[in-house]
Amino acid sequence: MKPIERTAAYYYDTELGNYCYGGGNPMRPHRARMVYSLLKNYDVLNQVKMFRPRPRTFEEITQFHADDYVKFLKNVTPAHVDENVNQLRRFNMGLAGEADCPVFEGLYEYCQIYSSGSVGGANMINNGEVDLIFNWSGGMHHAKRAEASGFCYINDIVLGILELLKQHARVLYVDIDIHHGDGVEEAFYLSDRVMTVSFHKYGEFFPGTGHLDDIGCGSGKNYCVNVPLKDGMDDESYKRVYEPVMAKVMEVFQPGAIVMCCGADSLSGDRLGCFNLSVEGHSHCLEFLKKFNVPMMVLGGGGYTMRNVARCWTYETGRMLGVDLPDVIPEGALCEYNHYLDTQCLRIATSNMKNANSAEYLDEITQRILQNLSQLPPVPSAPMQHVPPPLTLDPLDPGEEEMDERGGGQLHRELRRERVDDVSDDDLDPDRPARRGGVRREFVASSRGVGGGGAVGGVERDKEREKGREKGRDKGREKEREKERERERERERE
Repeated sequence: MKPIERTAAYYYDTELGNYCYGGGNPMRPHRARMVYSLLKNYDVLNQVKMFRPRPRTFEEITQFHADDYVKFLKNVTPAHVDENVNQLRRFNMGLAGEADCPVFEGLYEYCQIYSSGSVGGANMINNGEVDLIFNWSGGMHHAKRAEASGFCYINDIVLGILELLKQHARVLYVDIDIHHGDGVEEAFYLSDRVMTVSFHKYGEFFPGTGHLDDIGCGSGKNYCVNVPLKDGMDDESYKRVYEPVMAKVMEVFQPGAIVMCCGADSLSGDRLGCFNLSVEGHSHCLEFLKKFNVPMMVLGGGGYTMRNVARCWTYETGRMLGVDLPDVIPEGALCEYNHYLDTQCLRIATSNMKNANSAEYLDEITQRILQNLSQLPPVPSAPMQHVPPPLTLDPLDPGEEEMDERGGGQLHRELRRERVDDVSDDDLDPDRPARRGGVRREFVASSRGVGGGGAVGGVERDKEREKGREKGRDKGREKEREKERERERERERE
């Protein structure tokens, strides 16, 4: 299938590059600024619509995330972390230099800004304004509903997919970050409207999830695809497993929109990665799906060797727009940043590291995945239900909005299936070390999947139950007051 010419939009906010995780943390929001610089000097940005929606509000973020978690993100500051030790442990956060998800200045504003690119981009796709969105500052795929994880606080991917589901019956999520996309998978594990496909390193590697046999549950069975890979994946090996799996996914699922997390930590030489992909091999994953002519939202993700992350996402932006950028980096980009002086070239060289993925292993997991996909029923249709109104876009609204401080919420009593090493939110031990990302948390249907009411529907049901419990408590308090009045009358008669 020949790709059609696309109308593209590019999300960028200059403020993003000013935020810093601190303490030598390998996650650098500054990457998005470097990509913008390269694209500007390559003269690519004249082919896209630049957009900058307003930051997401409290109400919009809590369409997926728990109220109390978002309130904590909004109120916590580095100056007050000592007063919130138990809360930090509960939400899997900590101090700069000690935790993957530290508290830093402007944390909540940072989350509001990067999530606006994904939600706003999804809204533009829904309105038919564009069919290709770039948000390289997004892709925070580890964040859970009420927990930070792996440098991620707010899951902009889930929020963007929920927006797309207002218009599209089925949405496909594809993750080529070296780490498993556990936060997105968990959110839609019970849904047949969202298929999640993750290609990742598996085995003694963060977050420790994404086994081949994790295929979804209930209505979402076989709509979750995990491709566990080993060290040293090169371009040919990746292509060997990627193309047949994705071709089958597109055949059986037929999505109305595609969301991709394009973490560049799967590149050769990444600071935290152990794959051996070239920029061209990484980009091939996007280009392969582009041929199916389905609206796409392309997001960032991991990537911790900044100069190579910027090179990769710049190259991929060009390729998705039909431009093969010259290998020599423009002089203007070299003057702005000296990160590229190692080679002064856009493409990178791969290493001679050993590829632990044999052809037999790749063929075996491919066949098992294809068998699971073959068991899917005919393309599902979306049930008749109320569709929430689309989010409004105020592209250049600089003013800070009043946040809707909704009460109630989940508090810390989410229904969950616990493992032996999972710390209960209601029974925290101050002396117990913070929970690690390798512990898998699985929310039950009421608060997890889109299937059977959706992530938003699950939140609403939880709130209804909370209201019911509150009514019960009110009745109990009224009975106590009546007993007290009766005792008072007895004393007066005596």
